[in-house]
Amino acid sequence: MVPTAAPACPLCASDDAPALWRNEKLRVIAVGEADYPGYVRVVWRTHAAEMTDLDDADRLHVMQVVLEVESVMRDHMRPDKVNLAALGNMVPHLHWHVIPRWRGDRHFPDAIWAAPRVPAGGEPEEFRRMLQSAAQRVPEFHSRLQERLSLRFRAA
Repeated sequence: MVPTAAPACPLCASDDAPALWRNEKLRVIAVGEADYPGYVRVVWRTHAAEMTDLDDADRLHVMQVVLEVESVMRDHMRPDKVNLAALGNMVPHLHWHVIPRWRGDRHFPDAIWAAPRVPAGGEPEEFRRMLQSAAQRVPEFHSRLQERLSLRFRAA
């Protein structure tokens, strides 16, 4: 039996923090990373460390939501690539990172947790314009994401 919360877990402690969308099983939260506009996390609401802590139906539900987020992100943010990651090395609470990536971003082609290849502000002007355009699409992305998740999955 998986416990519902772990006292020292920051993701359990932040369950009532504002979410873009939530249902009884998980929530989708905006990360607010300026270098990666549109970056979101899909967070399981009860304390579980790994996908194998969930039953088959819950595993399927998590992945359906992650893939729906990816789909909306591709349509509205128009990244060159979407990175999906479920690391949890620092916070062992099941959550997926859904990260839009663009050729020429500070870390490309490495993971965003690697040392940046380009110092902040050292990006070419063309890339900075593209990033600004992507940042302007974030509110619409969030709106479409809420709409699609609410239509496809039951919201809390």
